[in-house]
Amino acid sequence: MKTLKLYTFKFKINIILKILIYIIILFSQINFEKISEKNNFKITKNYIDIYKDLNLSFFNIITNKIRIGIYSFYLKNGGRARITSLLINYFYKYKIFNIFLLTNKNKEKDEYQIPRNITRINIKNIEIKYLIKVIKKKKLDILIYPYAYSEQIDILNNLKNIKIIFYIHQSIFFWIYANLTYFKSVYKSYKKSKYIISLINFENNYIFKKWGLNSILMNNFITYEYNSIVESDLSSETILMIGRADDKYKRFELGIQSMEYIIQYIPNCIMKVISNISNIDNLKFLVNSLKIEKNVKFYGYITSPDIFFKNVSLNIIPSISESFSLVLCETKIYGIPNIIIGLDYISIANNGTVIIFDDRSELIAKESLIILKNYDYRIRIGKKARNSMKKFNNKLLINKWLKLIILIYFDDNNNINVKLLNSDEKITNKEAKNILLNQFKLFKNRNSLLDNNINNHDIENISIMENIIK
Repeated sequence: MKTLKLYTFKFKINIILKILIYIIILFSQINFEKISEKNNFKITKNYIDIYKDLNLSFFNIITNKIRIGIYSFYLKNGGRARITSLLINYFYKYKIFNIFLLTNKNKEKDEYQIPRNITRINIKNIEIKYLIKVIKKKKLDILIYPYAYSEQIDILNNLKNIKIIFYIHQSIFFWIYANLTYFKSVYKSYKKSKYIISLINFENNYIFKKWGLNSILMNNFITYEYNSIVESDLSSETILMIGRADDKYKRFELGIQSMEYIIQYIPNCIMKVISNISNIDNLKFLVNSLKIEKNVKFYGYITSPDIFFKNVSLNIIPSISESFSLVLCETKIYGIPNIIIGLDYISIANNGTVIIFDDRSELIAKESLIILKNYDYRIRIGKKARNSMKKFNNKLLINKWLKLIILIYFDDNNNINVKLLNSDEKITNKEAKNILLNQFKLFKNRNSLLDNNINNHDIENISIMENIIK
């Protein structure tokens, strides 16, 4: 009986506290730094505005911390890990969150930085059942999961008492190029998922809508502040390539092969390759076989590649697939022109970027020479590249993340109103179909170049793309 009375008393106190907070929010213009230390509850004007935007009542005001798990296999060497670290750092500023980093790696020397007192849980075994044990033990409210492994998605979707945000870092074309079975299973898994984040406007507002997914469009955090960067003077004869060389879809060999042609016209041209040490031996062998050792330099893995951005005139991204490419963003902020292959579905690729729809290294070389041999042209597209990054704002993005987390936390029907989160950025059917037709042509060309014939797997993939175009 005493326990029941105590519970009733605590419940009444909690309701009274919420009512008081609500009254303060309604009638005060003050920017409150703290309302209640006991509840570890911090409220600012920014936070109040978010509640107003979402039309949440005072019954929804949080008086306990939201327990968020953010999973990442490791915290170094790649865009996904880098974005995970930035997300943790931004969330950490808001005292309504209790953050748990769930990872399969012990702390390593070259990791991206996160606050020291974040709870880090190392899961030694990568099997999903061990992640689930941690989820249940820590009583997480929300898990942000950034991988597209269909078996794991299906298992996580069946968990109770936790809400899963699937944060997609691959494009639909990665799924199609990688493996047909993989593509089909991921498609089925996402159809069952409640909360999905896409990094690509075309994918979110065209493909996922066709599939009936309730997805949210987010861009990645921008790693460098636009106004704090002095743009490159683009005066050197230097080319950059950055990424994970052990990822076959990054295709560094294409960029290296293009140097064989470039140095015939610009003998002093240098290509700087910034990558992890895996697969470097294969690339060095390629460099030696082409006899371009003096022109291609390897620098290994570097957490802050911006030290190279001030003295280069061109960046090449030969990837077969990207989503919201951090390397593209970072180089564009520095006003560096980019050459990319077939990535016209990335909205950030539109300005200051040369897009070619052919995988031959000779054509990469041809476009590189046009840029490197014409300083005025280089400056012109560099300025376009830099100006296109003005619109990205990390403060607006973190507000969007806060809205998403709060909406999901209070969502009892597994059906949040994505209109409260999605921007006005749209894509027309004509634009979307042009993208699909370009990718369709690329896909057929890539198979004829690589395999000299189209097998059953490829025919099925082409059929899928044709159906999407219709």
